[in-house]
Amino acid sequence: MGYFDLQVNGYAGVDFCSSSLTLEECHAACEALRADGIDRFLATLITDQVPSLEAKLKQLVRFFEEDDLLSEMIAGFHVEGPFISAVEGYVGAHPAEAVVPATVEDARRLVEAGQGMIKLMTLAPECDAMAKTTEFLSAMGITVSAGHCNPDLETLKRSIDAGLSMVTHLGNGCPVDLPRHDNFIQRALSLSDHLWLCFIPDGAHVPWFVLQNYFDQIGLDRAIVTTDAIMAAGLGEGTFELSGAPVIIDKHGVARRPGSPNLAGSTVRGFQVAANLKRELGLSEEEVQKIFSSNPREALSI
Repeated sequence: MGYFDLQVNGYAGVDFCSSSLTLEECHAACEALRADGIDRFLATLITDQVPSLEAKLKQLVRFFEEDDLLSEMIAGFHVEGPFISAVEGYVGAHPAEAVVPATVEDARRLVEAGQGMIKLMTLAPECDAMAKTTEFLSAMGITVSAGHCNPDLETLKRSIDAGLSMVTHLGNGCPVDLPRHDNFIQRALSLSDHLWLCFIPDGAHVPWFVLQNYFDQIGLDRAIVTTDAIMAAGLGEGTFELSGAPVIIDKHGVARRPGSPNLAGSTVRGFQVAANLKRELGLSEEEVQKIFSSNPREALSI
């Protein structure tokens, strides 16, 4: 069985977040993903103005319906934002000017534009008043994940009670420096029995010894890995785009917005995720399959 990647922003020169995306580009990205070991994935859109996200979702639905390869490989969509924190550090590479508080009305607009294909939505629990949007999305069968956020413990618990079941790329989507003890990472770990915790295993987003600590803490039963790939995946050093804004890839393959210390997605490829986990953490292929195939499918009920 191939791997299942629940967060792919783009691949091999193709940006799923682009407003000028074409069907031919989508097809080419799917071919590259399949060649690199991914057999299904969630095409991911990051924060944008709600009307723009609606248009992008409708376009992706059209492409999905018109191309057999897309319909085989795209298991659905992951919408990461716009209901995230606009606070510097937590907002990450997302455009802060497009961030808005979560409302059921806006969430419904996105769900309708996605025509049943939104499978995962990342939001900030502290930006979702009384977890009403989380409750709405969960009732629609959409997995809700906390990311680019800093909810206090009680807010996080309230969101879990409302249906929140995942954390997007734990250890990222937050400032480089955090309080030693009371921070979102520690709060999420304390509730890991109730949450799927996702990680980007590229050696840059989370150091290998830290990822080992996380796995030792939560076990592999609640862990998921993802590439969080952007269009620069597989292309080497240079300047590329993520949702229309520049991203600089250094000689190590690390992606950042110009002048920012925060990471902007990843360039790691599917087969590299598996190789990294085996080489750096000593995982078996069976264990890699668990966290990079069966766990994400279970978490999304796919």
